[in-house]
Amino acid sequence: MTDLQSYLKEKRLLIDNTLREIFASFKDIPGILRDSMEYMVFSNGKKIRPILAIATCESLGKPADKLLPFACAIEMIHTYSLIHDDLPSIDNDDLRRGRPTCHKVFGEAIAVLAGDALLTEAFRVMSDKRFTEMVSPRIVQKIIFEIAHAAGAEGMVGGQVVDVIYNGQTGSKAVVNYIHAHKTCALITASVRVGAMIGEAKSKELRYLTRYGECVGRAFQIVDDILDYEGDEKVVGKRVRKDKEKQTYIKHYGLANSKEEVAKLVEEAKRSVQFLGERSEILKELATYIGTRNL
Repeated sequence: MTDLQSYLKEKRLLIDNTLREIFASFKDIPGILRDSMEYMVFSNGKKIRPILAIATCESLGKPADKLLPFACAIEMIHTYSLIHDDLPSIDNDDLRRGRPTCHKVFGEAIAVLAGDALLTEAFRVMSDKRFTEMVSPRIVQKIIFEIAHAAGAEGMVGGQVVDVIYNGQTGSKAVVNYIHAHKTCALITASVRVGAMIGEAKSKELRYLTRYGECVGRAFQIVDDILDYEGDEKVVGKRVRKDKEKQTYIKHYGLANSKEEVAKLVEEAKRSVQFLGERSEILKELATYIGTRNL
């Protein structure tokens, strides 16, 4: 039995150390830009996306050393999205991960630019031979495409746009499912798929792992909706009961059905990785963790 908390702590430290190496390579940048980027990247984040990538790679029997630059790039992209989400023009949040949001500390203009820099530098990292020389150019290209597609107009950004334009609207189940699939699920699924690519997954294995990523990605966002509805701000680390006008699973399916759906998704995620045998343990535990975090 894996000690999940020890595993999470170990991998977060590994990711943070790699991110520090990456940031050390950024030489000629304004001090306030570095400070604002590091303020968010090294805040008390769960690092779920890079950890899922690492766990997937390791579950396939491959070491995660070649994966780390890509996993860190995913975390940089995720962090940029949080900075921009928190801005007054979108969610107007003043608390993230238990402390003031980036624009509250550094101002709105610097926060926008810090997000821009994290997104752009993530792709520089993935294409920089100093970090990725152990990975074949063919795989690097596939991974960059995978992450760009998940983060862009047909993925996370598209989901964010629909989230914004339907704020305060009646909406529908189809709308909330679109938002969840794109805004949150796309990058989580991509994290699992990137781990599988570095782990040299076969086509059938990749299909099963993709389904795992889709299930934990949907579960993650539904849990977010539940936490906003009934969570404790001190535990969650951000403002709660702020999504009353948004398209949420709670709004369209109800609280009881939302919790039931999370349980179903967690179980389906676990079934999807049964083919890994004993090596599936950590992915199963991560699915349970995602489905029960802060609840």
